[in-house]
Parts: sequence; C-alpha cells; structure tokens
Amino acid sequence: MASFAKMLAIAAVATAFATNAPAQSASNSDQIEHHMVKIEGTRFHYVTAGSGDPVLLIPGWPESWIAWRKVVPLLVHAGRRVVILDPRGIGESEKAIGGYDLDTAARDLHEFLAVTQLAPSGGIDIVAHDIGSWIAQAHAVEYPADVKRLVLTEVLIPGLIPPPPGATPPDATNLKSWQFSFNRLNDLPETLVQGHERAYLTWIYATKSTRTYAIDPAAIDEYTRQYSAPGAMRAGFDWYRANFDDAGIAQAKARATKRLTMPVLALGGSDGVGDALRATIASTADHIQGGAIGPGCGHFLPEECPDELTAAILKFWQATPPMK
Repeated sequence: MASFAKMLAIAAVATAFATNAPAQSASNSDQIEHHMVKIEGTRFHYVTAGSGDPVLLIPGWPESWIAWRKVVPLLVHAGRRVVILDPRGIGESEKAIGGYDLDTAARDLHEFLAVTQLAPSGGIDIVAHDIGSWIAQAHAVEYPADVKRLVLTEVLIPGLIPPPPGATPPDATNLKSWQFSFNRLNDLPETLVQGHERAYLTWIYATKSTRTYAIDPAAIDEYTRQYSAPGAMRAGFDWYRANFDDAGIAQAKARATKRLTMPVLALGGSDGVGDALRATIASTADHIQGGAIGPGCGHFLPEECPDELTAAILKFWQATPPMK
C-alpha cells in the first residue's frame, strides 16, 4: 500500500477541488490534474495522474472519481498513467437532462477516448466499478477496438441479470438491492432525499460495505457535496430509470447477444456479488477470468479493498497480453 502521506495527498485533492484551493501532492508523480471536455454538448470531468501506458478508471454510483483515490498511487507506482472519468451526472460532470441509457453512455465513452486520443491502435485498458461496469461493458460490446483489456467489478449487467424473484426478498438481500426499485420511481426519491443527502448516502455506504471504516467522514463529506449539487441526485436515479424501463431492457437484451472479444477480468467482493459477475459474463465473453475478492470485501472494492483489487488487476495484465 502507498504511504499514509500519499493517501492524504490524494484524498486532499478532492477538498482542494471543492474549495478551488491548490492541492499539494507528495510527489510530482502523484499529482492529480483536473480537466473538462465537451462531448456532443455535454461537459465531462476527468482527472489524470502519473505517466506511462494509460489506463481508464470509471467509478460507479453514488460515487465519483474520488472512489479511486486509494488505487491511483498504486497504479502510478506500477508505471501507469491513470485517467479517471466521471460519467454524465456523476461527480463534477454535467448533470444532463437525459442520456443515461447505456447506448448513449457507450457512445459518450467512445467519443471521450477519441477526443482525448487515449485509445490508439490496440485500445486502452479499462477498469470499472458498479454502474461504471455497466457503461464499460456496453462500450466494449459496441466499440471493441477501443478496449485492450477490460476489468469489471461489483455489479450485475443489465440483460444478463436473472429475472427478479416474485416473492419479497429476504432481509439480507433487501439491504443490498432495495435501491434498484426505489431509484426508479419518478420524483419521489428526489423529494424524500433532498436535504437528507448525507443520511441517504451514509446508509448506502454502511449497508453495502464490509470494511465500513474505509469510507471515512472526509469521503462522505465530499460525496455529500457532490450529490447535493442541483440535479445530481436526479441524474443518479436516472441511471436506474433509463436502464430498467422497457427501452433500456430492450437495449440490454440486444447487447446480450453480442460477444466481448477482448480479455475480461470480472471481480466481485466476497461479501458483494462474489463470483456471480464472472459467471454471468462468461456466457458472452471469449476470454474471461475472475471470481470473488476477499475475505472481508464488500461492494465498494476500490475503497474497501484497494490493495487486493489492484493486485488482481496487475496480475491479470501481467498474465494476459493484449489481443492482436
């Protein structure tokens, strides 16, 4: 694990960004730089750190680029240039009205890589978490030439998810999955959560994590700031609305007929989805590895288990040369 000083330096960048103050880093190699780019009229925020062969990280919900703050120095130390993209509606990216379906999200990612010239011949390594994995899988299916190797973590992919049981789920399952139904409701989630963003987010982090201490008060402060911004909660809920309505499900079923041709690593937390992600992806992936990380790893792998996650990614890259 990187030194505590480096961890503080990475975490301090979020506070500096929020207050427009200059951020201090432990070294130039760890310095995080912020960028904005406009793609088809929508502003996207991304950060970069390090030098070398680029790797793109995509966070999930309700997180942002800071979800990767503990992984960044580990990848930089391994000689990689790290790029983290906030998808639309997440973090500092624009809270657009619409465009949260995965066909649009895949096109967003493709255009981002084209504008930033991050995916030369042979593609770029992509590592994604939660709904970031929805986006990365959809993008890899539609634009395989963009992707060198793909790492998906802690999610089940729309179109490949088994149909939900008709009966009321048991309490343990309900704690982990209740937001899928709640977030899809029109208007009510925004009404109930407004002014209570910190309580809402804290509940999610606490119930879906095992190492609850890993998402500390400073991180929750920053997530609360980001998701209290106008339109932020609505945008987060729209990811669920857009991908589980009739049109979203039709898109997902169409994607499920297409194959992932690049090497894929599918990882779940031992206390999260476990091996289910690898098992569901296996039916559509030509070159699949993965399983469960643990013990003691919940849903928020980049924050709870950064060492274990990074070690698995580096091992995957080392053992899996890019496809020709």
